[in-house]
Amino acid sequence: MMRNANTTGMRNPSSQATSQRGTVSHVALVSALISLALSGSVMAHGRHAPPKASAPQTSAPKLAPKHDDRTGPRWLAGDHHIHSRYSVGLDTTTTPPTPILGGDAVYPITTNAAMARRFGLSWMVATDHGGPNHSKVNHDYAYPELLQSRAAVPEVIQFFGIELNTPAADHSSVVIPYGPDEAQRLRDIEFKFDSREVFPRSEARNQESAMISALEFMNQQTPKPVLFAHHPSRSATGMGEYGLTTPQEFRNWNDVAPQVAIGMEGAPGHQASSLSRPKLGLATPSDTEAREYGRGAYNKTPTMGGYDQMTAEVGGLWDSLLGEGRRWWITATSDSHVHYSEGGIDFWPGEYSKTYVFADKTPDSIISGLRAGKIFVTTGDLISELDVSVKAVGANATASMGGTLSAKVGDDLEVTIRFKDDKGPNTQGSNPLVSRVDLIRGEVTGPVADKAANKNPTTRVEARFTASAWSQVGDQTVITYRIKNVTKNEYLRIRGTNTTELEPQPDPKGEDPWTDLWFYSNPIFISVK
Repeated sequence: MMRNANTTGMRNPSSQATSQRGTVSHVALVSALISLALSGSVMAHGRHAPPKASAPQTSAPKLAPKHDDRTGPRWLAGDHHIHSRYSVGLDTTTTPPTPILGGDAVYPITTNAAMARRFGLSWMVATDHGGPNHSKVNHDYAYPELLQSRAAVPEVIQFFGIELNTPAADHSSVVIPYGPDEAQRLRDIEFKFDSREVFPRSEARNQESAMISALEFMNQQTPKPVLFAHHPSRSATGMGEYGLTTPQEFRNWNDVAPQVAIGMEGAPGHQASSLSRPKLGLATPSDTEAREYGRGAYNKTPTMGGYDQMTAEVGGLWDSLLGEGRRWWITATSDSHVHYSEGGIDFWPGEYSKTYVFADKTPDSIISGLRAGKIFVTTGDLISELDVSVKAVGANATASMGGTLSAKVGDDLEVTIRFKDDKGPNTQGSNPLVSRVDLIRGEVTGPVADKAANKNPTTRVEARFTASAWSQVGDQTVITYRIKNVTKNEYLRIRGTNTTELEPQPDPKGEDPWTDLWFYSNPIFISVK
């Protein structure tokens, strides 16, 4: 066992860990998972073949095509927040604490990638985190396994990243563009700026000034990484009250590095707590304990329709940021650690939440699409495509998600919404249908004087559409709407649901996540002159 601060020896998964899941990772389980993931064998109707040993059982998924030879941009589903066995636990009986493989999350990266492929993802990011010296764990152990995973599951584009222990805030994902120096670039970021990298902990590393320095450092890299804040209101104490992550921090991050700090999880992971089924004698939460987590593991202030309050409240923080004209995008992730069938509170990557980016199926195009906000998100496979376009009536120029339309004072705007409501069963075996689509509209008034601002009073639901207001064109549902006489800079965004709720309601503990599904677009900006 290596105990030098500059070297890292990892203990066996059966070693003592302070993590709640410290004894979860078993060699037999990992071997079975690798066998299942790499076999790719399925039974009729897309069900998994009976796995050997104790591999996890999951519901009947809609399988992604085995080979995708299409070219050109299209909607590509992905997940930028996925943990592997290199999200380690810690043996605190040593100095410094020794990382324990599989102590916090349990699956090999290759298993995650194979499951991502199985559940229809085209791209993913390995985002492990840890404590002291984790930058070495990531560089020396996780990265070689990521390279193996890329070779084993080439259908899924796999980025190297981390879940940063963000100085003075909750976690964030850092996604490194592909490149020969990607491993060293990521190691430099984690080594220099992760708030838990050193032992003993340093308060100086856990100040907002340290995060600003981290963003300045990332902003100087070529190409630049992208960063999304994770579960931003998980520690919030109430509606409009914030915990580890604050509106001020988002504004400061985006001011310093607007091409790096580009958004937040609109829908956090950990959505399967009510489905948790402890088995195999693993050291995971009991049925009752898991249900007490609530969706997203939001225990103080609940999610709303599975989405963070910062996103779900019309006129709330997200709209306040958009009202400044900030290009601040939302995503949806799994935060996969341990599958609910084994006592965890998680879905597999792509099993429940998907972040769609409009891009060519290349690493550079996906990063560019994320940075440009060409993104929509959905839960429960409620939809598989969403195209929103805006044009001035009588003009040819159009704008789509993440873009900006130039218009003249007095112009009428034509908004066209097209979505594909996938008619196949989702991974739960049901076929949810969109019951309503909302068009949300807000004014862009420029920077706020108070960086703690979390309201945009101009934002409102402009129109609600049900089936009587849309038409079917091939396999797409189409809605058109006219906005008359625009006079101010503004933005438009879309959301939809399978529920009858006019606004997403706080999620009670124990709620079945499959019954309460929503999708959201990212905004289109209108510049009026």
